[in-house]
Amino acid sequence: MTPTLAGLLAGLARRLPRDRVDDWAGALRGALGPDDPALDRFAAELLASGLTHHLDHIRRAWREEVLELTGASMALALEAAALQYEVCRPDRLVEPVVSGPVSPSVPVRLTSGVAVDVIRSARESLLVASFAAYGVDDVVRELRQAVRRGVLVDLLLEESTAAARAFASLHGRVRVWHRVDGTLHAKALVADRHTALLGSANLTDRALRDNIEVGVIIRDPQAVGRIADHLRWLIRPAEGFLRLVDANGV
Repeated sequence: MTPTLAGLLAGLARRLPRDRVDDWAGALRGALGPDDPALDRFAAELLASGLTHHLDHIRRAWREEVLELTGASMALALEAAALQYEVCRPDRLVEPVVSGPVSPSVPVRLTSGVAVDVIRSARESLLVASFAAYGVDDVVRELRQAVRRGVLVDLLLEESTAAARAFASLHGRVRVWHRVDGTLHAKALVADRHTALLGSANLTDRALRDNIEVGVIIRDPQAVGRIADHLRWLIRPAEGFLRLVDANGV
């Protein structure tokens, strides 16, 4: 099956690094049409023969499918495809997150920075679960800002560790939940239904920065939605798994 022009541009966006997308978009933007000699000169500068063939296929499809399309439109289509791929590419749906030493083996982000980013990304709701919590002034500050912009914040905390004390300054602004029977050992930050941070790190200063911890940030709305639904099911009073702490317990 012969690739369509849209398919060829999407394939190019997946193949090229961002700086090369900009080069291609610049060449296309300046072209008067698929047969513009400027594209011949651009093709001659390409080092990879496969990319030369790819350009040939794009020019042929441009000529046969939508000859009236301008070079500027072609460039915009390529840039849009590249941007969408960067946001949604499979290896960006789940990324590793660590605390402590960072190895050169994989690109990772530090847990402390990711936690702040996840909180800032929330627009409607935040679900925060942690076994222990203390010394996280930056997290408390971001939660306070989230409340101010209208985000509903639920803190699921282990009662035996007195974790709620870390959030005492948020008294009356967030809801705090404790496990009715057993131990709450989950560590999670869930923003709306789009982003979740899961891992071994508690909400403590050492866990977020110094301890050797490993986690993942998930941006798959389907998976994140299921995590959010599970946590919200746990805090439903009718289920009896967690109890809402009154104002004096925060």
